[in-house]
Amino acid sequence: MQTIVMYTSGGCSYCLNAEKLLLSKGAKEIKKIMIDEDPQVLIEMMNKTGKRTVPQIFIGNQYIGGLDDLRNSDFSGELDRLLFIKK
Repeated sequence: MQTIVMYTSGGCSYCLNAEKLLLSKGAKEIKKIMIDEDPQVLIEMMNKTGKRTVPQIFIGNQYIGGLDDLRNSDFSGELDRLLFIKK
């Protein structure tokens, strides 16, 4: 299973839905980076993604995007491939 990193914030329903989807696909651990705890983290996320909304999700070295992008990758079958690429 690839490493999953998710930029998130407290109380974000989109983030919770993204986490539920990833866990349903077999993810055991999601490294959550809280943008609302440190303003520098928001700047870091924006520099990496060009976005200021959460969630912003990375699987391995691959940038996925937000919840809609995650769902689209699930519907297309790409999410399973990304999660289970051998390191």
